[in-house]
Amino acid sequence: METSTVVKALAALAQASRLEVFRSLVVAGQAGLTPGALSESLGVAANTLSFHLKELLHAELITQERVGRNLIYRAQFERMNGVLSYLTDNCCQGQPCAVEPAAPCVCE
Repeated sequence: METSTVVKALAALAQASRLEVFRSLVVAGQAGLTPGALSESLGVAANTLSFHLKELLHAELITQERVGRNLIYRAQFERMNGVLSYLTDNCCQGQPCAVEPAAPCVCE
């Protein structure tokens, strides 16, 4: 993964509301959530939520799919795992880490 991609992802998550939106989508897994469900559960106004979703889409941390009249947003687990791998690639100064790395997040 390129540095610019990681920077874009981290910049998108460097805002409390966007981080909460992303975390909610991670918890929802492959089922995803509609903007209405996100707005209600997080107590965020629809127009504010729309702005945050656009930023997360731009960073490719989430996807958007139209299902009938609804938009469904889902976390991009592959991208999230790529960012985490990039950040921990050379941990412990290249030596084996004392902590076993967690398995990548795979939600079905």
